[in-house]
Amino acid sequence: MEKRQASSFYQHFDPEERPVVDFFTGLFNRFIFTSEPILTDFLNPRERYIFKKIVGNEAQIVEFGGYQNAEKRRIYLCEWEENISPEMFEIVPIQINYNQKWNELSHSQILGVLTHLGVELSTFGDIINNNKVWQFFVKAELANFFIENITRIGRSKVDLLPISKKEIVEVADDSVEATAVSVTLRLDAVVAAVTNLSRSQVKRQLLEKEIKLNWHETTESNIIVSEDDILSIRHFGRIKIIGVNTTKKGKYRLNIKLWQSKKR
Repeated sequence: MEKRQASSFYQHFDPEERPVVDFFTGLFNRFIFTSEPILTDFLNPRERYIFKKIVGNEAQIVEFGGYQNAEKRRIYLCEWEENISPEMFEIVPIQINYNQKWNELSHSQILGVLTHLGVELSTFGDIINNNKVWQFFVKAELANFFIENITRIGRSKVDLLPISKKEIVEVADDSVEATAVSVTLRLDAVVAAVTNLSRSQVKRQLLEKEIKLNWHETTESNIIVSEDDILSIRHFGRIKIIGVNTTKKGKYRLNIKLWQSKKR
């Protein structure tokens, strides 16, 4: 295995992603130097994509987020001959117990409480629910910290309890597939086409950092969107571009997968 140079990967990614490239390049070079397995924090799909590009086929990469189809996952980097089991990812699922008869919780409330503990977003994974049952996933070494420090979410008193794999709820995919037509693949035009907002409204959202492209905040409207990109739009939802075709009039027909924000 050859040592990686971060600068050789810069051309393949956006300029604002260079710190991520630097970090993962250093992580892989550490693996080469020590020959010891590396377990990452929870990574979003874009971060995992970058890490995999840097590693290439030089080592074994296995990812797991605590349950099937998890969005945020930890990566285990090791030699090809090593056998990997779920326990090696050191993930603890936690259930939030509360009075379901009189109270309701939301994803945004739970996320707000978790992020206000002073921990990094990478220390916990997905927040999931089925009906009124809410659960989330954390790094094993921080499980007790979350349990001891979270006693209230919104107006609800809560108890956090670690649960077994058998108790993890099944998450329904509430996305819908749709199409939209845009005159260009510029970020502002694509968002406007999907949300039915005006370009000026979209530009204002960009300036207020209410739009993320591949989990990164951006204020630039002229970025070109491509297939497999993920757009997160505050108060609207999340969009994945699953296909791009050209119409007879030279416009772009976007096939999208949409997870729309739930109105409360």
